[in-house]
Amino acid sequence: MLSWIIWIPVIGMVAIALIPRENIRLIKIVTAVATGIQFLLTLLLWSKFDQANGGFQFMERAEWIPSFNITYILGVDGLSLPMVILTGLLFFLGTFVSWNISRAHKGYFALFLLLDTGVIGVFLSLDFFLFYVFWEVMLLPMYFLIGIWGGPQREYAAIKFFLYTLFGSVLMLIAILALYFACDRTFDMLLLMQTAPTALNGVMWWGMSAVKVIWVMLFIGFAIKVPIFPFHTWLPLVHVEAPTAISVILAGILLKLGVYGILRINYTMLPVAVWWFAGALAVLGLINVIWGAMCALAQTDLKKLVAYSSINHMGYLLIGMAAVIAAGEVNGNNLLAAQAGLGGAVFQMFNHGTISAMLFILVGVIYDRAHHRDIEGFGGLATQMPIYSGIVAVAFFAGLGLPGLSGFVSEAMCLIGAFPVFKAIVIAATLGILLNAAYFLWAFQRIFMGELNEKYKELPEINRMELFTVIPLAVITLFFGVYPRPFLDLISSTMNVIIDTVANMGGIAGLY
Repeated sequence: MLSWIIWIPVIGMVAIALIPRENIRLIKIVTAVATGIQFLLTLLLWSKFDQANGGFQFMERAEWIPSFNITYILGVDGLSLPMVILTGLLFFLGTFVSWNISRAHKGYFALFLLLDTGVIGVFLSLDFFLFYVFWEVMLLPMYFLIGIWGGPQREYAAIKFFLYTLFGSVLMLIAILALYFACDRTFDMLLLMQTAPTALNGVMWWGMSAVKVIWVMLFIGFAIKVPIFPFHTWLPLVHVEAPTAISVILAGILLKLGVYGILRINYTMLPVAVWWFAGALAVLGLINVIWGAMCALAQTDLKKLVAYSSINHMGYLLIGMAAVIAAGEVNGNNLLAAQAGLGGAVFQMFNHGTISAMLFILVGVIYDRAHHRDIEGFGGLATQMPIYSGIVAVAFFAGLGLPGLSGFVSEAMCLIGAFPVFKAIVIAATLGILLNAAYFLWAFQRIFMGELNEKYKELPEINRMELFTVIPLAVITLFFGVYPRPFLDLISSTMNVIIDTVANMGGIAGLY
């Protein structure tokens, strides 16, 4: 089943290649069918998933390049399954968000499906070589989707995205090769999780711990994707210039790939270094929270405001990830705090994916009508577009973490989990909550409140196609805000495995 989930978009891409470019409607239908089938398969995967099993399930294995111990290995667990479902959902909805693309439809939708395969392949790969191939596959379609179909500064944005991501990929490749040669020349991630902690124990490179060197290289590679300060500068520009659907995919899924990489690789293969780096991770999370919120507060471009809000929200996630060390004896063996922090971080990955996707779709709706995103240029739209205004209110309230919506639950879990070990950082991070409310509510007031701007007296209401793309995300946000247990039950067993892996290294953490 996992191979089908990965390769169905490629089948759709091949089908599009055979369709005459003039048949635009058929190209769109093929894309919708391919992403729709993929999404249904992810839901089927969820229905058959054993939540009590914290290990990998539905594994597929085949020899690929035996001479270098490269194997085609796929598997899914409680960490990757939510991201697989989210990917399936957002690419399906993204197809309809892309419905009004005005030119080069064949190329756009073919690249869109290739990007889909790259993303889903990263989440399902359990061979490091395969993981890296899918990671790089994502780079080219994103470059062209931004550079060809983006805004006025699309070429500059595409090049900046490419260079930042390529730099991170090079560091990641060096780290992968270091693990390969240090651990009996294997790319098998399951074997590396078992052998890397002992194989690298006490190994020194250039007077530094090999564990620290590899950790930092991997971390920088993933941090660029998140993005974590100071590697964040590419994100606002790329969001502003990217087509709406690509902004949805970028914020909803691609930013989570970096976090997924840290949890999947750094935390499981180099668990002792988590203790060494946890404090720095929490500090970086705090910087993301405050810096992202302050930058958002200063924006007049609505899309750039939402982009900076993503930087802010990923900060809470990082603080929650750092809370994993609460489970070690050094910190009082507070297992509940570690579970809350790490579970909250993974929950925040999913919640931010749905909320940010909803926000970018809504920004695209108003841009298609007004042809600008200047917050100061609107005013009084609530009287002209009441349905649209109501949905934006839900999205903004979800973004600022209002109780009853999913973002509140995950952010609260991150802060509660981190409090026993990072009290000062958590207290300081609460300032970010106030700033969240400030920039979202101030933007809402300027756009929708007051007297209607005369220029927008004939502005049409949100249509059925647009409602189709945004309503499912709003429903998910409301459902998990009221009843988060199904998601938390899905991830809990796998989170306990990761926590145990890190906690067991607490005794030797001081050696590094």
